[in-house]
Amino acid sequence: MPDARAGAVSGGKEPATAAAAHRRDAGAQKAGTVAAPIPRAAGGRREEGVFAAVDLGASSGRVMTAHVHAGGVELREVHRFPNRPVRAGGTLHWDILALYQGVLDGLGEAGPVDSVGIDAWAVDYGLLDSAGRLLGNPVHYRDERTAGVMERVAAEVGAASLYEVSGLQFLPFNTVYQLLADRASLERAATLLMIPDLLTYWLTGSIGAEVTNASTTGLYDVRSGDWARPLMGRLGIPDTIFPALRPPGSPAGVLRAEVMAEIGAGEAGDGGTPAAGASGRRASGGVPVIAVASHDTASAVAAVPATGPRFAYISSGTWSLVGVELPAPVLTEESREANFTNEGGLDGTTRYLRNVMGLWILQECLRAWGAPDLAGLLAAAGRARPFAALIDPDDPLFLPPGDMPGRIAAYCERTGQRPPAGPAETVRCVLESLALAYRRALGDAVRLSGHDVKVVHIVGGGARNAMLCQMTADATGLPVQAGPVEAAALGNALVQARAHGLVTDIRELVRRSEPITSYEPAGDPALWSAAAGRLAGHRHGEPPAR
Repeated sequence: MPDARAGAVSGGKEPATAAAAHRRDAGAQKAGTVAAPIPRAAGGRREEGVFAAVDLGASSGRVMTAHVHAGGVELREVHRFPNRPVRAGGTLHWDILALYQGVLDGLGEAGPVDSVGIDAWAVDYGLLDSAGRLLGNPVHYRDERTAGVMERVAAEVGAASLYEVSGLQFLPFNTVYQLLADRASLERAATLLMIPDLLTYWLTGSIGAEVTNASTTGLYDVRSGDWARPLMGRLGIPDTIFPALRPPGSPAGVLRAEVMAEIGAGEAGDGGTPAAGASGRRASGGVPVIAVASHDTASAVAAVPATGPRFAYISSGTWSLVGVELPAPVLTEESREANFTNEGGLDGTTRYLRNVMGLWILQECLRAWGAPDLAGLLAAAGRARPFAALIDPDDPLFLPPGDMPGRIAAYCERTGQRPPAGPAETVRCVLESLALAYRRALGDAVRLSGHDVKVVHIVGGGARNAMLCQMTADATGLPVQAGPVEAAALGNALVQARAHGLVTDIRELVRRSEPITSYEPAGDPALWSAAAGRLAGHRHGEPPAR
C-alpha cells in the first residue's frame, strides 16, 4: 500500500500539484484497505501511550487525551471551546479559524502525546486556491443555499443512478449539492478538503481525504472505493480538486514546526522535532497526526462495545444515526426508496444507516425556553400522558434553527392533533417521537440488509438520557446497551493507539474501560405499534383518527 504521505504538500508546494500526485496513487487506496501501523521506534513494544483526540461537534469542540494501557483507557477532557456559526451577508458559515485556534489551544494544554487525530461532522468542506489559501469560511450545512438543488440533480441524472454510485441517503445538504449551489467558488478552487482534512492540512501541511468522511460527499463510489470521477464529469464538478484517499488509521504527516512553536512544544525552524522535555513523546520526527475515522459517527461506531456482529447502533446526539455494520453496501432500489445511506467505516466496513433528526429538536426547544433544568423537565415529562401528540422528526419543518416549540405545535395542528400544553408535554412528545423514528429505522435496516439484530447500542450524548434509552427499548422490543457517552473521542484515540501497535481489539478494550447501562423492554408493545401506525399515517397524508 502506498504511504498516504507520499506526494503530500509540505511548505510551499501547491495543493493542486499535490492533489495530482495523490490521484496517481489513489487506485491503491480503496475503502476496504486496512492501514498499516505507523513505523515504530527502536526499543521494542511499548505497553502504553497517550493520544490527543480532537472531537468537533455542531455546538462545541474539545480536545481530549486518552491514556491507553493494558488495563484499559482513561479519557480526560483538557480543553473545550464553542462552535458558533456566523451569519454574514445572508450566508450561514462555520467560524473555522476560531475552531482551529481552539484545536491549537487544546493541543497546547494536552501535554506530551504520541499522536493527534481529528474527527468532526460530515458533508461540509473548505476550498483552497492553488497557493493553499482558504477561499472563504466553510458554509454551514443548515444554510439555505441548497434549496431545490437535490431535486434538480435527481431530475437531471436520475435518483437511481446517483444511488447506484454513491449509495448515499438523499439529504439536501450533501456535499455534492453544496458544490453545485456555489459554482463560482468551485471555479476558483484547486483543492477540496473536508473539515477534519482541512484542519489536518493546517497542522501538518499534508493534503489527503480520509475515507469515512469522503464517503458522505455523494461523490464517492462505494463499489470501487474511489472517487466517482464519471459522476463528477456528468455534474460538471472538476475531479482535479479531490485529493487521494486515506484509510482510517493511516499517517497524515507530523505537526509543522510553527505549530509546535504555537502550542509551546518546540521552536520554529527545528523541523518539527520537539525540544527536549517539550510536548511530543516521539524522540525524533515530530508528533504524528493520524487520519482516524474522521467522520465522528465512524469513530463512534468503532467504539461501540459490541460482543458480536448481531447488533444495531444509534449514535445519538444533535443528529441520530441509526443503523447496522455490514461487510458491503446495500444498493437495492428498496434501499434507495427507504432513504438509507452506505457510508465508510473502519477496516472497510459499511455503516448502513439512516439519519434521524435527533436531539436537535429538544436542544432547540430548550434554547427557546431559556435553558431550563433538563432533569426537572424529564421528570415532569415522565408523568405526562403517553402518546398524547407525536411528530415525525424527519419532517423538513424541524431542520432549520428557530422556534421549535412553535413548529411542533404547527405540525400537530396540521395533522389534527392537540399541541402539547407546555414544556413537559413537549419533551415527552419529542422523546416518544424519536424512539418511534428509531424503531422505524432499525426495522428498515434489518429488513433491507437481512442482518439480524439482537441488541441495540446507544452511544454519544443520548446515552445519558435514561428516558430516551428506555423508550427505545420499549419501542423496538430489543435490549438497549447505553454507552459510552464519549464514543467518538474513544474511537478516535483508539484508532491512533492501534496505528501505534498498542491495541488489537478496540471494542474489547472499550468494554473493559467504560460503564454501560442496560435497559430491557418494559412497555406495552400494542401501544407502541399503535403509535407507530399513527406516525405512518402522518407521513402518508392520511386523515387523523377521531
